[in-house]
Amino acid sequence: MTTKTGITGTTRTTGTTRASAAGRRKGLRNFAPLLIDVAVPLGAYYVLKNGFGTSTLMALALSSVVPAVRTGWGVLKAREVNGLAALILVVNVVSLLLSFVAGDPRLMIAKDSAVSSTIGIGIIASVVLGKPMMTAGMKPWVVKGDPGREAAWARLQAGSARFRRAERLFSLVWGVVLLTECVVRVVGAYTLPVDTMVWVGNVIMVVAMGVGFLAGGALGAGPMAAMVVAEAKKDAEAKKDAEAESDAEAKSDAQGESDAQGEADAESVRVVESLQGELAPAALAAVKQG
Repeated sequence: MTTKTGITGTTRTTGTTRASAAGRRKGLRNFAPLLIDVAVPLGAYYVLKNGFGTSTLMALALSSVVPAVRTGWGVLKAREVNGLAALILVVNVVSLLLSFVAGDPRLMIAKDSAVSSTIGIGIIASVVLGKPMMTAGMKPWVVKGDPGREAAWARLQAGSARFRRAERLFSLVWGVVLLTECVVRVVGAYTLPVDTMVWVGNVIMVVAMGVGFLAGGALGAGPMAAMVVAEAKKDAEAKKDAEAESDAEAKSDAQGESDAQGEADAESVRVVESLQGELAPAALAAVKQG
């Protein structure tokens, strides 16, 4: 009985350790698209431009290599387009083309909005295609590398229409916000004084980011996180109940075995006593005859 309990406890501890390690690996995999498709190209651009002193054109061209390779590899291997990598590639191409634009200061201010509009259009297109692009950036912060939340996310994404609707809405909010920022920036570039628009452009960007975080969180990320936590808690409670039931069954089986052994021992005693009772008169008679 004790040995079985010890083995069970060791097995559960080992399983928990393995699950934790698997959760950490999944957490890293969740962040991998952001690191490879976004952080690496952006980091390469600033390192090349500010660290090595290369021209803007050369820095943009070289920083486009990773997203270009990732996009091409996805098309060739999986027959699908890597959304984040393709978007960064398109943004870099647009930036390359805009680097040739010069002259009118108002046009120079307005051209900065082209990048926002490109990203916004890409995000909205991903929603229309059923593959919301902003999910890759939001998921790691919701699941936090926890295996239970990972499993809950997968179940909800596969079986919950409400969850998928919130997922699409989160990306849609960001797409609309970025497109709106583009429109406001262009209107400001051609209606406000240039000196005013230089600092107002930064204010527009900060406000747009704030609206994106607040609206996206309220309409998309917040409800999704609540659903994931509730689903993970429900699954954990179900597993706990199953383990308790299994332990109860094991104890019941052990008690049954103990009771059966006790009954067998009692029966053996009764048989011995019965034999003794039968043999005693026969032995006494034999002694008298002798």
